[in-house]
Amino acid sequence: MKSNLSKMPVYAPITPGEPMEAIGQRIQRFATARAEHPALISEQSVVNWEALLNQTNKVANHLREAGLQHGDAVAALSENSTNYVALYLGVLTAGGCMVPLSGMASAEALNLMLSDCGAQFLFVSQKNRDLLQSLRPGLKALANNRIVSLDENGEGIGQTLGDWLGNASSEAHPADVSPDDAFNIIYSSGTTGTPKGILHDYRFRQRQMERMSRYGLDGEAVNLVSTPLYSNTTLVSVLPTLFHGGTLVIMAKFDARRFLELAETHRVTHAMLVPVQYQRILSDTEFDRFDLSSFKLKLCTSAPLRPEVIADAMARWPGNLREVYGLTEGGISTSLDCAAHPSKWSSVGIPTEGAEVRVIDEDGQELPSGETGELVGRAISMMRGYVNQPEQTQEMLWESPGGQVFYRSGDMGRIDEDGFIHILDRRKDMIISGGFNIYAVDLEKALLDHPAVEDAAVIGIPSDQWGETPLGLVILKPGQKNSGPELLQWANERLGKSQRISAIELREELPRSTIGKILKRELRAPYWQPFKR
Repeated sequence: MKSNLSKMPVYAPITPGEPMEAIGQRIQRFATARAEHPALISEQSVVNWEALLNQTNKVANHLREAGLQHGDAVAALSENSTNYVALYLGVLTAGGCMVPLSGMASAEALNLMLSDCGAQFLFVSQKNRDLLQSLRPGLKALANNRIVSLDENGEGIGQTLGDWLGNASSEAHPADVSPDDAFNIIYSSGTTGTPKGILHDYRFRQRQMERMSRYGLDGEAVNLVSTPLYSNTTLVSVLPTLFHGGTLVIMAKFDARRFLELAETHRVTHAMLVPVQYQRILSDTEFDRFDLSSFKLKLCTSAPLRPEVIADAMARWPGNLREVYGLTEGGISTSLDCAAHPSKWSSVGIPTEGAEVRVIDEDGQELPSGETGELVGRAISMMRGYVNQPEQTQEMLWESPGGQVFYRSGDMGRIDEDGFIHILDRRKDMIISGGFNIYAVDLEKALLDHPAVEDAAVIGIPSDQWGETPLGLVILKPGQKNSGPELLQWANERLGKSQRISAIELREELPRSTIGKILKRELRAPYWQPFKR
């Protein structure tokens, strides 16, 4: 695998002589420098840095004894746990490439991912035992003795992690790695064909870890982790905390009340959350009784945070709030300091250090400030490409007139007169009705302004007259009795003629990914299915 990955092009700017200390090498020092300092806190245990390093080294040493070669892929299918973190660090310490997989994916998609990355080992939690059974018939290249349970119970999976490690040495023998070596592969959530495997090298991750440490994600951080480790959203905050010897408080599954309890108990300083989590935490009826004074910074990513939610968080939740916008692929990187720019809460901020964002039209021509088009970006952290999919990688690229490579975001947006980036919609979610481009976010904002509306999504559905037309899907706040026609009239009175919503349907819930994104593809499917051949 290493030879194939090493041939993939480098799109990030290269700095000759750039210092690099791999995470697998760096964390060895914490065993002596802060041996008793808590590294991981879960519902079940507290693991100090000495214990974490011992387990990390055992994993690394036994992986190599069992045949792992430099650059080989190791996959995991698990919820967050202390064992999962130790495995992640162990794979990197051994010189392997970590491939975290989502338990929300289908067995068919997971088999494609495992084959695509050439995984040499698979570690599975008991929660995913049944999913593993669906996978096994397709795991022809992965022997049973290379499938290991991450939990104490190995029933239906194989050896437990403890039995598999046996008497493995805990001596430190971290692998030598280069900036070009594979760090991890993050798979997209595609539903057809082989999902895209996004390859991050050590250059990508080290630069990202150093940048995020400037937000306080360092050795003094107590970072509450409530999003899954297979998501890049999570890794953006988890890795720098580990890299600098801080503390992770780990939630296997998010719950708003439990989040508040853990934050108070462990004097949490940082958290990376997605918009729906902010909404659920702030709406908890007991929110204001919790002591959250230890918070220094809260981060938000995966989707823009509504200005009214930012206002609520800034008023009631101690510490600053910083919104982060970027792609798992890298390239685009912006940040909004909410305390410093209260008039810009409708934006996702300005490009971070070393990043550049531009706007292009459908023909790939650059647009001036203020005009709407697709956002493209270039930054210090950029993926090496999609594994085994060079054509898809090429489709992602846009070359500037000066010959620099930018990544296409698929997001429609604009840059205002002060250089702040505003996101309007995913390009594929944009509604084209009667020849007019309609951005769902504008319609959703109108609906969300209604005091009875808890949540809303707008999608394009087929229309004989207009080609497609906007449909509003609305969740009402508890106790509200407003009808669809009432909401429709209210919203359309506040929208332009070309933006009018055709109808509103009331829903009990909206489908979301595990990191809180509304799955518009699922919402659209029933309306467009009759038109598919």
